Amino acid sequence: VQLQASGGGLVQAGGSLRLSCVASGRIFSIDYAGWYRQAPGKERELVAGITSGGRKNAADSVKGRFTISRDNAKNTLYLQMTSLKPEDTAVYYCSARVTVYDVTRLVTDDYWGQGTLVTVSS
Repeated sequence: VQLQASGGGLVQAGGSLRLSCVASGRIFSIDYAGWYRQAPGKERELVAGITSGGRKNAADSVKGRFTISRDNAKNTLYLQMTSLKPEDTAVYYCSARVTVYDVTRLVTDDYWGQGTLVTVSS
């Protein structure tokens, strides 16, 4: 399984970006999926997550500004980010708990994308 994140870039404060994460491989199902971020000198933190049934959670720092969504048919996860602030600058990673076909059985594991850099200028 591979998770390919995209959509990062340089944006001015107050601007918007939409991140995408596409999962590919011998996927049977995707359970919980989320976006995490890591700023320079800081630990990786959860930004927002979503279950296969659509239940969401988000960090207090992004509530009301960021929206997570998913398209199960396309195995794609999104993060719509609005009202961006300089403190949102970080590398954003997608992660998902994926069940895959493995010959004669199903195997569940956690996978990570490669990260996409978001830079918000003041």
